Amino acid sequence: MTELQPGDIAPDFTLPLDDGTLFHLAAQRGHPVVLYFYPADGTAGCTDENQEFSERAAQFAALGARLVGISPDNIAKHLKFRAKYDLAVPLAADPEHRAITAFGLWQPKKLYGREFMGLVRTSFIIAADGTIVAIVRATRIRGHAQSVLQALQAHLRQVPLT
Repeated sequence: MTELQPGDIAPDFTLPLDDGTLFHLAAQRGHPVVLYFYPADGTAGCTDENQEFSERAAQFAALGARLVGISPDNIAKHLKFRAKYDLAVPLAADPEHRAITAFGLWQPKKLYGREFMGLVRTSFIIAADGTIVAIVRATRIRGHAQSVLQALQAHLRQVPLT
């Protein structure tokens, strides 16, 4: 599988959300979508990341963007995580790695000399026409949500008004 690049059409998928609905990427055409992929509910880094995206959820919405967090956790775990931290962003469950694999994020990782397969924390900004306009790797968790928001704002400044 080749690595996705800006300008590519985002891979389509359907995943369950923690509010009981389904999120179908192709159904979001007509407005931008921001997908942030994170490894696991409840870990320190993922909690920080989800809280930062939740703090900025209204700003993403004001820009007309649909914001969704995706992890390999199941809906039950998402519900506990959302309740515990009062998260504002819908969370999609991908335990079978459908979207995670389609976006090329299930990769070999190394931690303390141990190799394993895992999710590479990354965010995608998808334009209203379904093309990927930005891929933001989370090199640092704190500040990642702000970086993604700024990338979305930069994209929207370049989009001609219709």
